[in-house]
Amino acid sequence: MDDRQLLKIRKNLGFIGNSPALEQILRTIEQVAATNIIVLINGESGTGKELVANAIHALSSRNNGPFVVVNAGAIPEGIMDSELFGHEKGSFTGAVGQRKGYFELAEGGTIFLDEIGEMPLETQVRLLRVLENREILRVGGSTSKSIDVRIIAATNRDLLGEVREGRFREDLYYRLNAVNIHVPSLRERKQDIPLLINHFAESFCEQNRIEYAGFSEDAIDLMVHYDWPGNIRELKNFVESIIVMERGMHIGSSAVQNRLPAPSHFRFDPQLPIHVQRSSEELEREFLYRALFEIKHEIAQLREAVLGKYLMPNRRLMPGFSVDKNNIEQYPANIEKIEDETEDVFPTMQQMEQELIYRALEKTGGNKRKAAILLEISERTLYRKIKEYDLPF
Repeated sequence: MDDRQLLKIRKNLGFIGNSPALEQILRTIEQVAATNIIVLINGESGTGKELVANAIHALSSRNNGPFVVVNAGAIPEGIMDSELFGHEKGSFTGAVGQRKGYFELAEGGTIFLDEIGEMPLETQVRLLRVLENREILRVGGSTSKSIDVRIIAATNRDLLGEVREGRFREDLYYRLNAVNIHVPSLRERKQDIPLLINHFAESFCEQNRIEYAGFSEDAIDLMVHYDWPGNIRELKNFVESIIVMERGMHIGSSAVQNRLPAPSHFRFDPQLPIHVQRSSEELEREFLYRALFEIKHEIAQLREAVLGKYLMPNRRLMPGFSVDKNNIEQYPANIEKIEDETEDVFPTMQQMEQELIYRALEKTGGNKRKAAILLEISERTLYRKIKEYDLPF
């Protein structure tokens, strides 16, 4: 595929940028589109996995057929099979009629199974049969039905890690992973950010008839060097928001700096400098450490209060209170001992990290996925920490 074809795909399918990572994706899309091979797309949330899937469909011979998007993470587990494969009348309470599932609705076209890692194991078994036999069986049905559907799946998880943990079937993983396309995060294609900013700004202003005076070079530089954990989706929302708030004004670095979200919801600690270029593991470690400093601060306040209660003999009573010294029983006090014992009140960083993870798991009822989101770390890191600290979850 020459540069002219690449430019045409970019223009027609909405891909913005000229980074090597994006060009590689476009070349792969062009290669796989002409076939019916199953494609697994992986990448962080907000990177544009659906755009890649839609591009494969649009460049294929199936482009006149439907492109059906299914978010597996948004479908309740109890109705997943019915939604995907359909059901017969009377197959369960509330099934008042026959219903086609998403696979039948995608006949002659493409079905895009987003967040495939969220699919329950029982449904994974049925999906594997569909991939192998190209047939679906409706819930409550007795006769299989042939389907002509191209399947593209996507995930923001480490599916091999899910396989090792027993949450994703190994045979299904290898069946889905015929061709793998990795969609890079915005951190991996920073040279595309200025083009994306300009595209989002111009499109938004045109749609909403808003005067747009542009961003300063310093403002763009700030956005280029921000990590954008929410990727393209976050960048788009940020650009649109700041244009609305700075309507008609030339947007400078101070406006951008004031509105750029903090890397973490935890209070910033000056002992933790922010580095622009960070790996995901370093970023997760920073999130944990910031949370640990929050706990450290709380413990320090508690320690001060506890020690103050016992170590301030000249403390004055609150107004309105008095003490009858004749009725005070005398007990020997070893202030020095109290001070010594409190030396161990302050836990180590490892102890605080363990406590933080335990609290998150306790708060989420042991749900590791929710706990990882709360801690702003990956599930993989969380599982490693649970094993490291031998936590009962």
